[in-house]
Parts: sequence; C-alpha cells; structure tokens
Amino acid sequence: MPNLAPPITTVRHALNYRRQLQELEPDVTFLMSLYLHPSITPETVKDAKGAGITGIKSYPHGVTTHSDQGVMSYEEFYPVFEAMERENMILNIHGELPPSAGEDITVLSAEEAFLPTFLDLHHRFPKLRIILEHCTSAAAIKAVNSCGPNVAATITSHHLFMIVDDWAGDPHCFCKPVAKLPSDRRALLEAAVSGDPKFFLGTDSAPHPAVSKRADKYAAGVFTQPHAVGLVIDALEQGIYTGVLKADDVTKEKLEGFLSGHGRAFYGVTDDRHEKIVLKRSGVRIAKSLRSDDGTVEVVPFRRDKLTWHVEWQRT
Repeated sequence: MPNLAPPITTVRHALNYRRQLQELEPDVTFLMSLYLHPSITPETVKDAKGAGITGIKSYPHGVTTHSDQGVMSYEEFYPVFEAMERENMILNIHGELPPSAGEDITVLSAEEAFLPTFLDLHHRFPKLRIILEHCTSAAAIKAVNSCGPNVAATITSHHLFMIVDDWAGDPHCFCKPVAKLPSDRRALLEAAVSGDPKFFLGTDSAPHPAVSKRADKYAAGVFTQPHAVGLVIDALEQGIYTGVLKADDVTKEKLEGFLSGHGRAFYGVTDDRHEKIVLKRSGVRIAKSLRSDDGTVEVVPFRRDKLTWHVEWQRT
C-alpha cells in the first residue's frame, strides 16, 4: 500500500520502496502502486507502467490511515484514468465517502454511500481495471457483480469473521472500512466460496504499533499477515458451524481460486515459483503480542491467543 508518510507519489519512490522490501524478503514478488494524488499525471502513468508498477491506489480524503492527501473529487483524475486504460494499469480503490456536514454518512454507511461513485467510474471508463478493495457490505458485493469483467474485489480474512459488535469493544479489531452487520458478513462468506473470479483474498494487514491502538484516536488497521490463510479457513468453518454456509460450498478448487488463482489471474502474475499451500489441522496458537528485536515496537495480532490452522508453503 502506498499510504506511507510521505505517500508514494513518484516512480522513483515506488522503486526505492520495492528495493527495500526485496532486501527484507527476496522470495516475494512485490506489486507496487502509486498513491492517487494531484501530482499524478498521464505522463506519470506511462512512466510507471514502463517501470513495472502495477497500479494506482485511491484513498478517500481523511477516512483512513495517512489519507489526509486523499481524493476529494475524482473529476480532476479523469485524464489519469484514461491513461491507465491505455496502459492496462489497475485502479485500486478504498471505497468510502468521508462524513460530510448535512449528509447521513457514518462509518457504517460510508462504503455503501461511495458505490454510486464507483459505478460511475466503471461506466465512464469501462476498460479500466478496477479493484474495490476490502469489501465489507452486501451492497458492495452486489455492485461488483453488476460490473463487467474488468472489475473485481478483495475480501479480507478479518472481515469474514467480524461484525460491528467485534470492533466496537476492541480497538485491535478496528479497521476501515469497518465490519458491519451479520447479513453483510454472510454476503462476504458466500462471495468467498462462490468460485467467481471477481472475488479474491486481499489481507489489508496493518501492523500498527499497539500504542496507537490505545490512544485517544485509534489507528485503523488489523494485523493478520502471519496467519491470514489459516484465518480464512477458520472463518469458513465458523460459517458452516453457524449454518451460513454448507460444507459442500467449500471445495479445494474454490479455495485455490479465492486464496491465489483469481487474484493472480486478475493481476496477470505468472506462477513462476510453483508453490502450494499445505493446511494442517494441527493448530498453532496466535501470539498475544509480537515485539521487534529491540523491544521498542509491540503489535497485537487479530484473534490473539486463539488457535488457527497450521500453514506450510511447499514447492511443487
């Protein structure tokens, strides 16, 4: 995600950041994005494509972490979107409207309130590849389904678990967009096992320091990355147990699509490493907290101290 401080708005910054990430983990393919910002031009898009940058991420102004330079109006970016269509780049969208005076928009309605804008962008730029990231509502799933094949959506492992009651009493479950109603969670679970290539896992994992989750204003983000795959399986099992899903809904083929195949196909990433995920019921316990080597930074994982599936990566 490019919402660093300062945000990644230049090709050089993106490439330098990718170099830093690859030094930390050389066996991971990092797909880089720019932050949609007034300094982004059609020329920037062309240069970014030539440098191997995958897309541009749109954040709404003031809604989530480091979005103070986010989008106020999309009209000024129409030439950028036209250039992205020509270059076959992806527009990744954090789909919420910020609360506005005189409008009935809250954290629970902000995503649904954004959907007319989302659909208008697809109508204006039908060849633009768009991902509505970390969907949280049945309305968002319906909107994505109504669009053409150039539009997809990601679903997080934590949104497959949570409803509003979970984050309302736990700052470590607070993220944006917020988890919503049981009916919304049902729609996310059903989309995850639908086999529809429009929907795939996007972790949106955010390792905010625990101290920022104990302040007067909580940082928006949930840390799932060490156990994201296991958490998806846990959520689907919970869905079966509660009757939201049937056991027959969850097949190996659908899991492979949701966890890897659909996303790889949409991004056009080839399977060069020929890896597979091996899941084992011999559960592992999620740490209560994690600390940096020097002890100065503490992060509290999602579903801390709970059991989850053991996941191994193997070369085929």
